[in-house]
Amino acid sequence: MNYGAQLEQLIRYALQEDVGDGDHSSLACIPAVATGKAVLKIKEDGILAGVAVAESIFRYVQPDAVFSAYKKDGDTMMAGELAFETAARVHTILKAERLVLNCMQRMSGIATLTRRYVEKLNGYRTKLLDTRKTTPNFRLLEKEAVRIGGGVNHRYGLYDMIMLKDNHIDYCGGIAAAIGKAYEYVQTRRPGLQIEVETRNLDEVRTVMATGLVNRIMLDNFTPDQVREALKMIDGVYETEASGGINLDNLEAYAATGVDYISTGAIIHQARSLDMSLKAVPG
Repeated sequence: MNYGAQLEQLIRYALQEDVGDGDHSSLACIPAVATGKAVLKIKEDGILAGVAVAESIFRYVQPDAVFSAYKKDGDTMMAGELAFETAARVHTILKAERLVLNCMQRMSGIATLTRRYVEKLNGYRTKLLDTRKTTPNFRLLEKEAVRIGGGVNHRYGLYDMIMLKDNHIDYCGGIAAAIGKAYEYVQTRRPGLQIEVETRNLDEVRTVMATGLVNRIMLDNFTPDQVREALKMIDGVYETEASGGINLDNLEAYAATGVDYISTGAIIHQARSLDMSLKAVPG
């Protein structure tokens, strides 16, 4: 399923959750034919994300709704600015309001925090990755917000990459056994699927180097000095990823090692939603 189809599904389920058998507040006091305008007001500085999603929400509810964007996804935003204006049936505006705000506030918070990480990586070759530590049923837009903020999306789910983590390795009886079985699976069942393996210490890195058959090695909870030692052993043969306990305070120390990627769940699960409001434009 492509992004557009996934977004439509998310919008449909989210509206079903919120609207149920009807927006009775609007039905009770506003004529169904009434039309109006509303603007999205920005109330905190940051990186804007979710404008395109907002347009999709309004057009899902009312295909002929008019949507005029004043800013685009990825723009720097400041309190007091307007992000967009929409003109539609009043019932459409009120039905879509909370979903639009929930998506944009959350996405803008993630994009803003991601941008802080990305800016610290300026001048280094290392790229920032997100993780699967996302909100159930909202991963699509959380990962989109990371992309808008300048980060790189890691695997989307369990289906688009083989990642052999500690539990896979322990259940399988060791790193070499897990890699061997994964490689055979890819060759016979899913040709082209990438294989990444998590290592917990330098001995496991040595085992991976002796075994081969992978595309990327994750260095999990390594110190920067340990990452440097591991990179010497790997010597560019495989892509490398540092993960575990990496934050804004120590990010540059890891980037300075020359590791290809740094992954952190913090850019999503520690992001704070930014304040916005959707306000009616007086007729």
